Amino acid sequence: MSILNQFSLAGKVAIVTGSSTGLGQGMAIGLAEAGAHVVGIDYVESSETKKLVEDRGRQFLGVIANLITINKAGLEQIVSDAVNHFGHVDILINNAGIIRREDSLQFSEQNWDDVMAINAKTVFFFSQVAANQFIKQGRGGKIINIASMLSYQGGIRVPSYTASKSAVKGITMTMANEWAKYNINVNAIAPGYMATNNTKALRDDEKRSGEILERIPAGRWGTPQDVAGAAVFLASDNANYIHGFTLAVDGGWLGR
Repeated sequence: MSILNQFSLAGKVAIVTGSSTGLGQGMAIGLAEAGAHVVGIDYVESSETKKLVEDRGRQFLGVIANLITINKAGLEQIVSDAVNHFGHVDILINNAGIIRREDSLQFSEQNWDDVMAINAKTVFFFSQVAANQFIKQGRGGKIINIASMLSYQGGIRVPSYTASKSAVKGITMTMANEWAKYNINVNAIAPGYMATNNTKALRDDEKRSGEILERIPAGRWGTPQDVAGAAVFLASDNANYIHGFTLAVDGGWLGR
């Protein structure tokens, strides 16, 4: 098989959380273009993503779920529904996440618990449920977690986000250590400053946007397509010998 053919995800089924907009939507589209069917999960309908995936000739199964409050049984049901619909699951992308901003001296317990719940706890247990399904299927699988620049840096006024994204980087490595023997690749992507809904206020602030762009060697904001390319690579057979690594897609931010 040629190296280009090994990028193909034809016949694969991918679960993508946070699929309605932004990076989740971009990765869902990228996976579909590479040949995968998509199970999209969000707290709202992913109707636009569904259309974009289906326009590319792939199937889309939408699931509405609150990943802050969901328990392990709820995650198991999502995987079960995906298997019942498609017959198997091959890829999990843990993209959904939230951020809460507040001075650390006053940071609330609720802001801590909500962020840690979706950004770290759900990531781990969804990965656990998916890994058990991959083992049951007997042909391995791919798990891609979405980390952050704050997996490497401290940030300001975002203690629970920093803690959760540092946890994502760490549990990506520990899961890889245990699950590589099952032919399961667990890796992560750490996006830099991306042009999504979450950064609109920053991009609209001319002074702050300018300061950010001065720090990025590539000189531009990232796009969902930039992250989609990394996701397709890590989901493909070309990444079969990559385990436990967090890939920065940041325009060179961490190199400065």
